[in-house]
Amino acid sequence: MATDELRDRVLAAGEDPSASVVDAVHGLQDHAAIDAAAAPMSIAEAAEFIGVPAPTLRYYEQQDLVRPARNSSGYREYAAGDLRRLVFLTRMRLSGMTMRDLRRYIALVEEGESTIPERRRILHEQRDRIRQRLRELTLALETTEYKIRTYDGHPEG
Repeated sequence: MATDELRDRVLAAGEDPSASVVDAVHGLQDHAAIDAAAAPMSIAEAAEFIGVPAPTLRYYEQQDLVRPARNSSGYREYAAGDLRRLVFLTRMRLSGMTMRDLRRYIALVEEGESTIPERRRILHEQRDRIRQRLRELTLALETTEYKIRTYDGHPEG
């Protein structure tokens, strides 16, 4: 659900989605989209909500990126904070952030506010990588558009 909601907001924003994307991500990170008072979710419910397979959530747990509580039967229970972290993790993985960088970032988060400058540096570097990838994809899109236009003038196109 979170992934679908974000995608829908981005698509609705049209050609210049930057502010809308920030608002959408912020909305998914705050209590408006993830109710802190709601009962914890099972792994299946959390996976559906986040939009990833359950094995991905288990993998993130194995990598110490998220630590859901366990109920008396030993089943994972994802609380609001776990879900917000999972939203962040899936967005960063989607952006191409490496597991190494994610592990480092989460370790810094858990160390506290004194690590904010280092976390900011990690995110600035990731933003630079994303911007570079966007430039590369823009070039690929422009090349594809050019080729389509050349075929539009072709009698068999």
